[in-house]
Amino acid sequence: MIPAEIHTRAKEYIAYEENTFFREQVEQLLAKEQTDELTDRFYTDLAFGTGGLRGVIGGGYNRMNPYTVRRATQGLANYINKTVGAGNGSAVIAFDSRNYSDLFSLEAARVLCGNGIRTYLFSSLRPTPELSFAVRQLGCTAGIVVTASHNPPEYNGYKVYWSDGAQVVAPHDSAIIAEVRAAAQTPKTLTREEAETSGLLRIIDAEVDDPFIAMVKKCSLRPELLRSHGNSFKVVFTPLHGAGAMPVARALEEMGVKVIFVPQQKEPDGNFPTVSYPNPEEASAMRLALELGANEGADLVFGTDPDADRLGIAAPDGDTIRLITGNQLGALLADYIFGAHADAGTMPERPVLVKTIVTTELQRLIARSYGADCIDTLTGFKYIGEKIARFESMPDGPSYVFGGEESYGYLVNTAVRDKDAVSAATMVVEMALYHRVNGRTLFDQLTAIWEKYGYFQETQIAKYFKGQAGLATMKALMERLRTDPPAEIDGKNIVEIRDYREGTTRLLQSGSVEKNITLPSSNVIQMLLDDESIITARPSGTEPKIKFYASCRSRPGLPLASAREKVQRSIEGITEALTTLIAEA
Repeated sequence: MIPAEIHTRAKEYIAYEENTFFREQVEQLLAKEQTDELTDRFYTDLAFGTGGLRGVIGGGYNRMNPYTVRRATQGLANYINKTVGAGNGSAVIAFDSRNYSDLFSLEAARVLCGNGIRTYLFSSLRPTPELSFAVRQLGCTAGIVVTASHNPPEYNGYKVYWSDGAQVVAPHDSAIIAEVRAAAQTPKTLTREEAETSGLLRIIDAEVDDPFIAMVKKCSLRPELLRSHGNSFKVVFTPLHGAGAMPVARALEEMGVKVIFVPQQKEPDGNFPTVSYPNPEEASAMRLALELGANEGADLVFGTDPDADRLGIAAPDGDTIRLITGNQLGALLADYIFGAHADAGTMPERPVLVKTIVTTELQRLIARSYGADCIDTLTGFKYIGEKIARFESMPDGPSYVFGGEESYGYLVNTAVRDKDAVSAATMVVEMALYHRVNGRTLFDQLTAIWEKYGYFQETQIAKYFKGQAGLATMKALMERLRTDPPAEIDGKNIVEIRDYREGTTRLLQSGSVEKNITLPSSNVIQMLLDDESIITARPSGTEPKIKFYASCRSRPGLPLASAREKVQRSIEGITEALTTLIAEA
């Protein structure tokens, strides 16, 4: 029997949902008395977190559907009007290739316009970095992009940006969440025709596309190199059925580099039929691109995720084309970008690299070798965008040069305030071409970096915990690490524990605890081992899972083969220990 509360909430949703498809899903579940499925859809509301919404598509309060989008947007509209005054707010909306992204973006626009907020809506799919750019280009109060990034096809989502072009951070994030929770269950809306007739809704495309592509091209540090040698450089590209196809190909071809598409993955398709996960971090998602790259004799292979904010690449290494990890590509980009500025005499007075706390420390060493500072943020690119805005607000403040995160997100400009695979792709092509002209492959350069700074290797373990019981297990595991951590991992002593929720660092040998972490509070535990390995535990902000990150290193001077062997043993030992720890949860 369906629990009374679940039955009531389901009937309530049916009354509120205007869309026939999503409404009938729930009606059929009720008719068939599918209790487990109904409970999962209605035991809670889909949480509007600090970045927005993300969830499985379907009818119900715990799903992504037109109603949950409308209600969330009502909360955002209330916050915009309270912050800038009724009639003064404006917003821009973009969407990617995911199923129902176009519908959800229009639903959001209808609510914004229904609340008197001038709204710009892209005519077709556009990447997340272009949305971030558009917020500032159009002078908007806020922005929305409808995407679930690299999640499986059953997911969709909704991210909110503020006037600086970055995803919302404090104090906006918590205030918007409060407004969403308090929003009326019947949002104010206009029809599309009413919104356009009133002048509140404007459909856009070229007026943002053209300046966005111009900005991407201006990121080039050696434009003459592309003009002279770009037509001889062969690149294979997959947008993984997403929004990256047009902007990436247009930018590169206008810069003189022809793009060879993976034909099976060029066209937008929210079912992502050729991959299990549309994520360029996954070797399986890049399989077709690697095969085409080998057949074409490509100089570079790369892919972007559906909303084109993540970039994965592969490059020739002898007779094969090998994938490069997110941390490795970040190190290569840092090395190239700082080096190019140093060569050209264009290094700013106070250069800064910004990275997340789970990104390899190799990037810090590279930045410092060029006289640059390296600043850490919490995981989440919104914190990197926030740093850029803060630097710009400071008299004689630091100058952002490059930033990124281990999960294949990079930002090589300041016109965008989120990870930007479009600009990063053009920079990677330029970087690879530069090294080729100078007789090196990207792997040759990576080897030179390791020989100079020491060998680094990273790994990640993720464990999903689904449903109500899973959330409790995740919480218990994190509390165990916080209050009763292991003394050692893989035979290596834990010497320091950083608790980013409490802002404290505990030295295990002395037992002393110091409140010395100034980053915003976040449910993250970081353990430093006596061989300088770093292990970080962090519940995902968008999926029901905990991620464990491990980074191991060797000191410079050790022969590279020996360093690889030593670090690989450490990675394997830590992986085994963490797997056991998770299994005991």
